[in-house]
Amino acid sequence: LAVRMVFSHEGRKASHTFHRIMMKSAAKLSYQQAQTAIDGAPDDRTGPILETILKPLWAAYRIMTVGRNRRQPLELDMPERRILLKEDGTVDRVVVPPRLDAHKLIEEMMIQANVAAAETLEMKKQALIYRVLDAASLAKQEVLREFLQTLDISLVKGGNMRSNHFNGILAKAKDKPFEQMVSEMVLRSQSQAIYSPENIGHFGLNLLKYAHFTSPIRRYADLIVHRALVGSLGLGEGGITPDEEAVLDDIAAEISTFERRAMAAERDTVDRLIAHHLAERIGEEFDGRVSGVTKAGLFVTLPEYGADGFVPISMLGRDYYIYDEAHQALSGEKTGLGYRLGDEVRVKLAEAVPLAGSLRFDMVSEGRKMPTAVRSFHKSGRRKGSGSRHQPGTRPPRGKR
Repeated sequence: LAVRMVFSHEGRKASHTFHRIMMKSAAKLSYQQAQTAIDGAPDDRTGPILETILKPLWAAYRIMTVGRNRRQPLELDMPERRILLKEDGTVDRVVVPPRLDAHKLIEEMMIQANVAAAETLEMKKQALIYRVLDAASLAKQEVLREFLQTLDISLVKGGNMRSNHFNGILAKAKDKPFEQMVSEMVLRSQSQAIYSPENIGHFGLNLLKYAHFTSPIRRYADLIVHRALVGSLGLGEGGITPDEEAVLDDIAAEISTFERRAMAAERDTVDRLIAHHLAERIGEEFDGRVSGVTKAGLFVTLPEYGADGFVPISMLGRDYYIYDEAHQALSGEKTGLGYRLGDEVRVKLAEAVPLAGSLRFDMVSEGRKMPTAVRSFHKSGRRKGSGSRHQPGTRPPRGKR
């Protein structure tokens, strides 16, 4: 299936139609190839289609960007690392691919296709599976608000938060030392996207109607949407069946569960590969960044490898460290020195367990002086057990939108 969309110069979708088609790939370009051609260095494959296809495509993207900017979706741009393997299957290196306009172009056009699919099926009174994302819970908003207060950044109160409110927070942290820290906390405050036959909209994209439509099909949710379109538009055989419509709740729940399982499997694989890669480097020191703070210690990410490891609280020093959730910090009771989410630190690799995909570090860097407010909070708010020495699993808390 293909969708043909028409946009006004203001970036508003004027119309769209779905068609059952055969697709011929004229060039089979990579993102980098297309971007390089647009940037002024076409090759033998992109040269012949630069004026007729690529430039008009980018012109369409610029128009669609006008609408995106007006919509103000949540602009969380977290770097995604890619592991490059050697021929024997071991890790060669970890890279962070550049985020190109070519990527953003395809992403925005896919988003608009997803919107068009949901609109068409709703118009046809056809049951479907939406991709939905609820707003951040009040509890998570409050945790984020308390954290931002420690950085003198305010977050409006109330349950009517919108994506542009979070974008305002990200803008205030832009180019500041704590930019990455704020981005991670905003990410953790968000709910998790799921599939559902009940539409509550997509908070992160700031869209009221959104259903995954990808052609060629990549997910089972896409297949359900394609079948629904085929049936409701009379596009031939292969439409959704009454039996499938009757169990859309179960299908949505199952594919949401399988999505989370696939994400966990992918992360387990990456963790094991990197732990195996670093297993021969026990005792070496690495530059890292605090990516999680718990009562039991610190999670530290090695940016060079995209690896996460744990520093038990017993390896931080001789002081008694107290956990402050609001400030996302561990602070020494006597010295006032401690560590906060986002701090750059130096750690030594103490243990690597490839089968479990886990790393354990010893802290090399001395903690920094914690704000007076944090120290006074510790002294007045210390509770029994707040300096727990228990070591949990070696996974930092993460969110997904």
